[in-house]
Amino acid sequence: MKRLRRWWPVAALLVASGAWAAEDYSFDAAEFEKKPFELGGYAQLRREDVTLRPDAPLYLLNNYARSRRETLGRDTAILELAGKLRHGDATLDFRTHSQTQHDQFAADTEHVLYEANYSYRADSGLLLETGKRVMRWGKGYAFNPVGFVERPKDPNDPELAREGYWMASVDYIRNFDGALQTVAFTPALLPVGRDLNSDFGARDHLNPAAKLYFLYHDTDIDLAWQGKGSRPARYGLDFSRNLSSNFEVHGEWARIQDATRRVVDGAGRVTSSTGNATSYLLGLRYLTEAGTTYIAEYYRNGTGYTAAESRDFYRYVDDAFATLAATGDASAVQKAIALGQAGYSRPNPGSQYLYLRAQQKDAFDIVYFQPAVTAMVNLDDRSYQVTPELLYTGLNNVELRARLYVLNGERNTDFGAKQNSRKIEFQARLYF
Repeated sequence: MKRLRRWWPVAALLVASGAWAAEDYSFDAAEFEKKPFELGGYAQLRREDVTLRPDAPLYLLNNYARSRRETLGRDTAILELAGKLRHGDATLDFRTHSQTQHDQFAADTEHVLYEANYSYRADSGLLLETGKRVMRWGKGYAFNPVGFVERPKDPNDPELAREGYWMASVDYIRNFDGALQTVAFTPALLPVGRDLNSDFGARDHLNPAAKLYFLYHDTDIDLAWQGKGSRPARYGLDFSRNLSSNFEVHGEWARIQDATRRVVDGAGRVTSSTGNATSYLLGLRYLTEAGTTYIAEYYRNGTGYTAAESRDFYRYVDDAFATLAATGDASAVQKAIALGQAGYSRPNPGSQYLYLRAQQKDAFDIVYFQPAVTAMVNLDDRSYQVTPELLYTGLNNVELRARLYVLNGERNTDFGAKQNSRKIEFQARLYF
């Protein structure tokens, strides 16, 4: 694939055409009727310019077989299609994701089926579903400790669509008069085989799970459970409540039974331990009269690594690459890569995080202009990431976004060990 930078004039043309297509509001009742078939989605172009850290531990692990670089330019084109087919009480929902990406290291194209879910409403309170879907358990904005049967969110873009898992589930809902207003029960089975949900965990397990929902005194409450199978058994709860029309609080708590942790010291000695792990989240969302939305969350990751444990791993990475340079022996590097994949190199491997976000609606009296700033701090080692962004949605079906990621911290800290120190991103998205 050629560099997508040449496609930015096309993006500008799409923006212009969207502006010309804007017209006065009109009401058409037919637009609100359920259609037998719906198809939509978006096309997106994204340009990223990255300032790299060639000597950072995670850069070494991710690129040790490549030549070292100080900068990287990446172009990405994305097409997502979302559709809905209705027939009587049955509905088929699907979402596809196609992406082609090019940078100085590699070019790659992928096509992924995110969702393909068949649902049948047996009556007003009973829904049967089977297929590939995203469950979306939990009340957290950036993190979800009780998201037992879904892929984790990306805290850098929590609202981004994610790939689901193949499963079968039932939704049973009852409404009442009184303090207890609604009860909903959602049991599910998530089977794992060689070619079915293989990244969920060990094969040949059905993985039962369930969620029980209550709306009690205007408070949303969920009790969640996942049985032992491909992953250790776990259970938890969440809540969300509006204290006023513009102030909401939420939280999650999860307990993982017999969780296994592998920890390496600076000399490369690996120890494994098994025990219960507790994760939880407390958060709030506040909207001011001026139109500023504040989101704050504290996240405790029970399976995460402390600052000292992470430092030992990064020191081991340094020693492994020193051995490779001196002797040509890559065995220690391969061991470090395996340990990274098992936990140390995941996006948020620490044990405590603070997430903060502020977004202003119609800033500077510019309608549909929404600047924002997001900060994420590892509270154990004091490293952090700050992301200011500009978002404009004032053109018909067009979204323009610019973001700057700034990562800071000592070399052997969470955000200081990552492979990039800065990244600026420009994105144009056309909805249809």
